[in-house]
Amino acid sequence: QVRLVESGGGSVTSGGSLELSCVVSGYPYSRWCLGWFRRVPGGQREAVSVISYRGLTIYQGFVKGRFTISEDSAKSTLYLSMRNLKPEDTGMYNCAAGPVIYEDGEHVCKAAAGEFHYWGPGTQITVST
Repeated sequence: QVRLVESGGGSVTSGGSLELSCVVSGYPYSRWCLGWFRRVPGGQREAVSVISYRGLTIYQGFVKGRFTISEDSAKSTLYLSMRNLKPEDTGMYNCAAGPVIYEDGEHVCKAAAGEFHYWGPGTQITVST
């Protein structure tokens, strides 16, 4: 059984930092994609950042330079280090796992929720002014 559990959310003031963690267990794929997604108030779920089993990363434009995704295979843990947080970063953050996509002769990840099969319950981040 695949299980993902996030932690590290909380409340910070604008400009603050947080680090999210996601422990992944039971994952069946040797080639994988792991990602962070969020749903802001009144908005739809959107990708934040994705990392592949090869360490290739994708960042959405609104977090570039502020967030860093990483993973520790030995600990089966995915991280999202966030700095310079803004009120518009407020929302529920979920980690997700899915298989790679074979495209143009390569195994790649997509920053798209539909490509991820397993999800954690989420952790809330609130950024105040």
